[in-house]
Amino acid sequence: MAEFKSDIAIARAAKKKPIREIAARLGIEEADIVPYGHDKAKISAGFIKSLAGRPDGKLILVTAINPTPAGEGKTTTTVGLGDGLNRIGRRACVCIREASLGPNFGMKGGAAGGGYAQIVPMEDMNLHFTGDFHAITTAHNLLAALIDNHVYWGNALDIDTRRITWRRVMDMNDRALRGIVASLGGVANGYPRESGFDITVASEVMAILCLATDLADLEKRLGAIVVAYRRDKTPVFARDLKADGAMAVLLKDAMQPNLVQTLENNPAFVHGGPFANIAHGCNSVVATTTALKLADYVVTEAGFGADLGAEKFFDIKCRKAGLKPAATVIVATVRALKMNGGVGKEDLGVENVTAVKAGCANLGRHIENIRQFGVPAIVAINHFGTDTEAELDAIKAYVAQMGEEAVVCRHWADGSAGITELAEKVARLADSSAAQFAPLYHDALGLFEKIETVVRRIYRGAEVTAEKTVRDQLAAWEEAGYGNLPVCMAKTQYSFSTDPTLRGAPDGFAVHVREVRLSAGAGFVVAICGEIMTMPGLPSKPAAETIRLNAAGEIEGLF
Repeated sequence: MAEFKSDIAIARAAKKKPIREIAARLGIEEADIVPYGHDKAKISAGFIKSLAGRPDGKLILVTAINPTPAGEGKTTTTVGLGDGLNRIGRRACVCIREASLGPNFGMKGGAAGGGYAQIVPMEDMNLHFTGDFHAITTAHNLLAALIDNHVYWGNALDIDTRRITWRRVMDMNDRALRGIVASLGGVANGYPRESGFDITVASEVMAILCLATDLADLEKRLGAIVVAYRRDKTPVFARDLKADGAMAVLLKDAMQPNLVQTLENNPAFVHGGPFANIAHGCNSVVATTTALKLADYVVTEAGFGADLGAEKFFDIKCRKAGLKPAATVIVATVRALKMNGGVGKEDLGVENVTAVKAGCANLGRHIENIRQFGVPAIVAINHFGTDTEAELDAIKAYVAQMGEEAVVCRHWADGSAGITELAEKVARLADSSAAQFAPLYHDALGLFEKIETVVRRIYRGAEVTAEKTVRDQLAAWEEAGYGNLPVCMAKTQYSFSTDPTLRGAPDGFAVHVREVRLSAGAGFVVAICGEIMTMPGLPSKPAAETIRLNAAGEIEGLF
């Protein structure tokens, strides 16, 4: 088998064009970009506002089967498809999320694609990039500081310190901070209370930035954040603390989408980064809607498998932003389907058609789920060198039996040349006007009933269980006027169930909702299921152990 360069070696050898040239391809003048060096820039709010009257291009969602240690390559396929559409003469743009430092130094790695289907500058994107995550972290923690400061100086709002719901955040995996006691050390440090940290990508501020349409909408949403409750159970909002203005100032630049390029010098917007297993898992509405005004086809992704990312993309992002997706691509690999069929990671290189066929049940479930939203779908088989023709044929036959088509894609090894067949078929699918998109449930459905709808129709669970306190909290939010909000399910990404070891297409299980959180500014209710954590921990051998600078000052170990 031919030896391939590492992702970072390929990215480092890229022949990047000045970012002003990439912007010019989209019709963006140099005066309308805010450069961050030579290879990345933000797009000015004034230019974005000037696009209002233009027609929209076609929106294409790339999603996947449930992730496994074998790898699926959703971001790689997103980037490859964008390059492939440009290669066949279609004006296309890619929209993906920014990378969190937590998984970069933990286990998952970066989020810029792979092989010859990457977005560059890869190292910058996977580290501090343009500082958006730092701005979000700071704005979030400013609000936390203002809450404690308000209580310290007399508590004029009569905040019940036992019912402060706003935690702090940082963009790193650190299980030691999940639960803390704050304000220890005596009278000068305030009133001690229990609190904790979440990872920045789970912050409501992140969700707000990704769902806001402009700075005015951003500030309004920030003001609507519920941070605590009084003794009479009435909510205290961020605007009550006069925090919304300062938070919007901190987020002013972060609100502008980032423009970069693929290895083949095609435009890509990289903006926002909520996780899909604990947040809504989509890049920003501003980036997506801007791209739709500038390109004929916009290829975007949603985090993890379609049971999480795609469901939230449709039920939260598209519902709130009025987006109408034209087509969906479901990414699968032979390796991952073999794992879903019971094969261990060490045996994935050995042909096993029986395991592929067994694992296809997971893919089939996702195909059925996408149909429920009325969006036409096609399957992309992300090719690995160990795949055999018999295994690939088994997937194609299974998908054909379901009435859909599967296309083998070799973009990781060959760039856009390896994905032209999929590009042609996706373009035809998007142009066919076959999409009849509709969210899974209506706004008027009760909050618990919305949770049940997702569990039964998407996960295929038999029931939803929750303590009386959870049900009472949902009922109280409905009475307060929040009953029309969609739900954001926080659960493991590795299974349709809440048991991460239960692969394939399980059904008949119970989903336990252990906690619910109101994200009033973002506009959804989070249901935390099973053992999922909003602050991840590092693995036994974190990636940070092998990340370093070499003698030439180059970064090694970042992937």
